[in-house]
Amino acid sequence: MAPGRPPAADGFRMPAEHAPHERTLMAWPCRAELWGAEIERARAEYAGVANAVAAFEPVTMVCGSAQDAAAARAALTAAAEVVELPIDDSWLRDSGPIFVLGQGGARAAVHFGFNAWGEKFHPYDRDAAIGGVLGAHAGDEVYRAPFVLEGGSVTTDGLGTLVTTEQCLLHPNRNPEMTREQLEEGLQDFLGTDRVVWLGRGLVEDRDTDGHVDLIAAFAADGRLLLQSRPPGDPDHEAMADNHERAAAAGLDVIAFEPLARGTVAGQDVVHSYLNLYLANGAVVVPTAGDEQDAGALEAIGSACPEREVVGVPGLTIAFGGGGPHCITQQVPLATPGSI
Repeated sequence: MAPGRPPAADGFRMPAEHAPHERTLMAWPCRAELWGAEIERARAEYAGVANAVAAFEPVTMVCGSAQDAAAARAALTAAAEVVELPIDDSWLRDSGPIFVLGQGGARAAVHFGFNAWGEKFHPYDRDAAIGGVLGAHAGDEVYRAPFVLEGGSVTTDGLGTLVTTEQCLLHPNRNPEMTREQLEEGLQDFLGTDRVVWLGRGLVEDRDTDGHVDLIAAFAADGRLLLQSRPPGDPDHEAMADNHERAAAAGLDVIAFEPLARGTVAGQDVVHSYLNLYLANGAVVVPTAGDEQDAGALEAIGSACPEREVVGVPGLTIAFGGGGPHCITQQVPLATPGSI
């Protein structure tokens, strides 16, 4: 791993998700105690996301065992690559590397600390190492960041503005020894941000991530921010209204997005976020819940991303596990400038 200087000092910055990708990284569901009897449904939905993305760009699916690799190979399109590497869980947005780009299209990987969302799941030692492993697998220089950060806790416009939530980044189960100012400096050093826009809280129903921003916000390709809103009387109304006020005060161009589905999986109430979407090359992959709100949500997202094909994929079981298409993917940006 790269010693000494942080990536920003070498001219690197995290690009926006809508920048051209070389490929997408994913991991096959393997933590049986998380999914219980729903694990096969989870695997089917992961395969659905992977196959949707693979229609637009290459996909690499990481599997923790030969048995999982065989199952993944049988479920995935031939356009997807399957690799066997040691993992504990299947949320590569959070445990995997975050890639940054530099001058002339150079690319590097940043390996942040990972502690399973504040020690919520054990073991996690293999997931704590997978960021460096995948960065090296991509053939890139790997920078090691000296603090905990999950990819789903941040989003960026690629021009220097990063959006996150106080609930997650300032939670004492992540980096209790770091102040807000120190975290901002760390984000500047390792992701190349110029400013951090702090929203307040994520969804009340957020099961495990302590308010990840990718359940409530997504940047469209033109820099506008799709931001979750909820009507008065909804349990998320006050927190989402506060987030809108903060985003507006920061000068962000905000698109209010109200649809939010709820369902039941394995006897548990599940919140389903349409904004946990993934911007692949030429497409936006959006989770659907089998709910009457699906059509309106897809239409609204399509209006915000008119240059991309909207692809709906079933996602309620993934939501039961704690996320959606964005939580289970990690983009590898093109190492040289290009257009799609």
